[in-house]
Amino acid sequence: MSKKNYLIFDYGASNGRAAVGSFNGSRFEMEVTHRFENRPVFAGGTLYWDILRLFSELKIGIQSSVKKHRDIISMGVDAWGADFGLLDNKGKLISNPINYRDEQSEKDSASLFEVISQKELWDLTGAWCIPLFDVFQLYSLKLNGSTALKNAKTFQSIADIFNYFLTGKTVNEFTRFTTSVLYNQKEGKIEDSIFKRLGLPREIFPEMVFPGEKIGDISGEVTSELGIDAFPVIAPSTHDTSSAVAGIPVIDNKKNWAFMSLGTWACMGLENYDVLISDEIFDAVFSNEAGVEDTNLFVKNINGLWVIQQCRGRWLKDKEISWNEIVELSKKAGAFASLINIEEPQFIQPQTDMPQLIREYCKKTGQKEPGSIGEVARCVYESLTFKFKFYLSLLEKFTGRELELLHLVGGGTQNRLLCQWISNATGLQVIAGPTETTSVGNLLMQLKADGEIKNIEEGRKISLASSEVIKYVPHDTEIWNEEYQKYLKIINNSK
Repeated sequence: MSKKNYLIFDYGASNGRAAVGSFNGSRFEMEVTHRFENRPVFAGGTLYWDILRLFSELKIGIQSSVKKHRDIISMGVDAWGADFGLLDNKGKLISNPINYRDEQSEKDSASLFEVISQKELWDLTGAWCIPLFDVFQLYSLKLNGSTALKNAKTFQSIADIFNYFLTGKTVNEFTRFTTSVLYNQKEGKIEDSIFKRLGLPREIFPEMVFPGEKIGDISGEVTSELGIDAFPVIAPSTHDTSSAVAGIPVIDNKKNWAFMSLGTWACMGLENYDVLISDEIFDAVFSNEAGVEDTNLFVKNINGLWVIQQCRGRWLKDKEISWNEIVELSKKAGAFASLINIEEPQFIQPQTDMPQLIREYCKKTGQKEPGSIGEVARCVYESLTFKFKFYLSLLEKFTGRELELLHLVGGGTQNRLLCQWISNATGLQVIAGPTETTSVGNLLMQLKADGEIKNIEEGRKISLASSEVIKYVPHDTEIWNEEYQKYLKIINNSK
């Protein structure tokens, strides 16, 4: 068959891109047509997303893609798993969406937990109940007398804002909604009791759509502005983690495999059909969220490459330095000289000098203070690796599965040194790639909407046929296990 072209938009918390997936009936090729940065804006004491600039980048991406590939079958948008905008009764966006790293929701979470405890919220939803997600931000808006919330007619997640701007249709994509901490995943329903007890407006949430369903066609207003023909907008899994899992090129379904999407956040977990809820799982802060085709993703969200991204931001103030240079410098630094607990609060919040905070932590815990860029980077990468090992062992414990493979996807797979260290530390074979699995999952749901595949199993075979993956086998596991015990003592002593 001749190739069919599908347009993909993937918004991450630090950057985004447009790509065209060209499918010939058995495999696809992916071409990136536009890349852009996603920089939050701090203004008036609040951290916002610059949503209109991001939509402008989407329009640029559409035009760039159509110029190269005139016959676009459809398009889909995915984004990170938090934050939203509110529309008024005339369909106007009331204000810029607030960034999940803004401090106000964290400050107001104590008041929320006085109404519904964190444990009860977990028992009701099975979701990650920390002050990054929609229920916390909505309640914070209510507590602070937000005029935006008072005048809200419609709630729209980040991806659905773009879908609305494109089509004029307001929808509520299912996989993303399960991260809102407003959905009872055990019973498969919106949890009305949360809305009632917190005094939040239930009626602002529009109808639900599911991955692979059509939202609508691009409106005449947009096609006229951009000088393009109309084509359908399809709902992929708009939550980027779920989309990334959908796109994994599974090499052996008979083996117990886990996944980790490694970017600003690292999302580790496995795919199953059961929602897992227990006191022990709550204490370890694992959660459940929807995958495609009625699957459940049992996941742990970990502070991922954020720390090293913040370090690079500080280093760039002094000189230009690439990611490849940072990795090479870390390779040359001494092994296991200093380690941090990357989940300490100070390492999660935006910082003006993250390397200095790392040095202070190491001094406090009686370790060598990393001085050079290479030493700081090595400290971060090794600390990340040990944190992944820690949570993989808990993943096995909670699910009763002995893992044999780890599929590693996302931008972090470009760091081959880190991939090898993860294999060494965990003792697992690591299958890394492709880098942009989120876009693959987005494409597969468009293929399903177009009738090219029947289910995700067919799609993953196409993903494997179309992808280049790198296999890592563990080395020096005894050394990594010994150093891991030292790491556990350091993080326990730091509490």
